[in-house]
Amino acid sequence: MQGKHTGFAGLLQQSGVDCSILHCIIHQEALCAKSMNFSHVMDLVTKVTNLIRGGNRSLNHKKFRAFLDEVSAAYGDLQMHTEIRWMSRGKCLEKFFALLAEIPVFLEDSIRCDTSANCSKLRDTEFLFDMAFLADITSHLNQLNMQLQGRSQTVSDLYAHVNTFQSKLTLFKEDFSSDRPNLAHFRSCEQMRKDAPECQKTLLKYRAEIEKLQQQFKNRFQDFYAMKPRIVLFTDPLSAAVSAQPPELQLELCELQSDPFFQAKRHERGISFWRLLPESRFPLLRDFALSMASIFGSTYICETNFSTMKHIKSKERNRQTDETLFQLMQIGCTNIDIDIQSIVRQQERPQVSH
Repeated sequence: MQGKHTGFAGLLQQSGVDCSILHCIIHQEALCAKSMNFSHVMDLVTKVTNLIRGGNRSLNHKKFRAFLDEVSAAYGDLQMHTEIRWMSRGKCLEKFFALLAEIPVFLEDSIRCDTSANCSKLRDTEFLFDMAFLADITSHLNQLNMQLQGRSQTVSDLYAHVNTFQSKLTLFKEDFSSDRPNLAHFRSCEQMRKDAPECQKTLLKYRAEIEKLQQQFKNRFQDFYAMKPRIVLFTDPLSAAVSAQPPELQLELCELQSDPFFQAKRHERGISFWRLLPESRFPLLRDFALSMASIFGSTYICETNFSTMKHIKSKERNRQTDETLFQLMQIGCTNIDIDIQSIVRQQERPQVSH
């Protein structure tokens, strides 16, 4: 029908939800992480890692692992850096920094090519401070990335995680503002300060990097923050300011907040509360809740389901049909526990050997 919104996008627009929020939140977080200009650190880390275990260097890799085992190092191996994997950089840096004492020794003793430039860089204090800061801030970004993943998260949960990280960045910026920075949340930087206390003034320059990261989050999530009044309404409708909501929802919201029955259900949160609303009495609020609950901020669910399908469509299953694939996908993606053995036993002639 012309002039009338239809489908999911129409439902969102009717409820006043900006469709641009559907851009993948995890992708936006990953792009924010790339805004920090520490390519000189990652270039060297990647180069040294490839020297030890990249390509056809299986012998070097074997010797390196044996060497780490012999000296009882913190980790038994380095991790390759893969640009397309969101958390690869943080995990690669964590292991590399923990093995800083062992890597130059191995390069000098066991690698045939000239590694003097790399070893010199790995003993340069300013460079090591850069690596320590990058390892710490990337660790915090990886933690945020993990929080943004999962099946059962609503847009209000994702907003809370991003907003919390913004508060953390403000705290980090304050920590790096004094002449003696507070490094309680930056363990690698604290270790470097203990090893080279005379160079701690180097830490002051990282305040600008944190400010840059803050600005990236502010720019990339501005549509997300514009939804704050609706997120507040979805999270706690009984306390939300009526005047801050769209006019079409205000009358129903007044009725909802004045009803003693719903006030008594204040302990219910999120979807469980909105299910209590009768559709005949609160049609617009129900549509609003449906649109908010339907928003997914990341491709996590799509990616995990695609992995499930790849596992199902293995080379051993060469007689798969569209119908059986659909049924197996339903089983593989459901959160309901299925007692397959009990179902099989209920059949008249179960093929238990299969």
